[in-house]
Amino acid sequence: MVFILKPNVGKEKIDKFILEWEQKGFSTINSVGTEHTAICLIGNTAEIDLDHVVQTSDIIDFGKRITEQYKAVNRTVHEDDTIIRIGDISIGEGFFTIIAGPCSVESKEQILEIAKSVKNSGAKILRGGAFKPRTSPYAFQGTKVEGLEMLRQAKKETGLPLVSEMMNQTQVDLFEDVDIVQIGARNMQNYDLLKTAGTLKKPILLKRGLANTIDELLMSAEYIVSSGNDQVILCERGIRTFETLTRNTLDLSAVALLKQKTHLPVIVDPSHAAGIRSLVPPLAKAALAVGADGLMIEAHNNPAKALCDGAQSLDLDQFASLMKELKVRAEIENKIF
Repeated sequence: MVFILKPNVGKEKIDKFILEWEQKGFSTINSVGTEHTAICLIGNTAEIDLDHVVQTSDIIDFGKRITEQYKAVNRTVHEDDTIIRIGDISIGEGFFTIIAGPCSVESKEQILEIAKSVKNSGAKILRGGAFKPRTSPYAFQGTKVEGLEMLRQAKKETGLPLVSEMMNQTQVDLFEDVDIVQIGARNMQNYDLLKTAGTLKKPILLKRGLANTIDELLMSAEYIVSSGNDQVILCERGIRTFETLTRNTLDLSAVALLKQKTHLPVIVDPSHAAGIRSLVPPLAKAALAVGADGLMIEAHNNPAKALCDGAQSLDLDQFASLMKELKVRAEIENKIF
């Protein structure tokens, strides 16, 4: 249940209103927007007489019941778009931010060459996996702690912020210098990890699971936000369907729907979606057209010899060419590139 307050209600009255409900056993979310303030009640609100509360309060403009289980990430509660800021970089509505880099950090020379190149092409954030969750236990599992150190060196030399995947909550201390912590598709419903992410003072990039619904993605984001961290970026990376010609099926309708349902930024990973290098550019352009706030693209200096996911990685020239095309399209869409 959410109450939209009248304009210019004083802080004392708002605090008193919140306290009264919390004393009755409800949790509350106080969302202050540019046009109005909303107070959301969390708990068993079935027996509350909504009309009576609105009619007898001198601070409520109107109220409504929220049928969705997710509250904190719901646009009904928080109408204004959330903008994630890392230094002078912004991720959210009005911006189109590119995250790029290799699937896996392989060597110091490799990650530095890639970082310099993607930055020169216009990427704002460097991605790179140090710990790699793989379907087969015999596949390359990443360079791990050494990989994080290589990422730190690339950040030091290029100034690019970092995003890398955290596998479990025991790794928190290792990610101190990582600017955005990624929770991967396989961990989207690792609730202990989500709760830990909610205690971090840095943005979380949450990928949709390959067999999860949009509601389940939003509920996972709710775990993070309700635990204290409202800096969440949602990532659509394709879902598993009956189609076998592509690695996954990119659900672009999810991007448009998420932009309606939530105030959180939404980006797209076209590399994991298709798993085919030639499909990455058209899917990237489509993501921009449908309203995504950015992309996460795999780029490699030698995809043929990549230790992980080379078939879906653009080489550095291909990435540079795509960036030129995206820049033109971003201007048409009035997005800051």
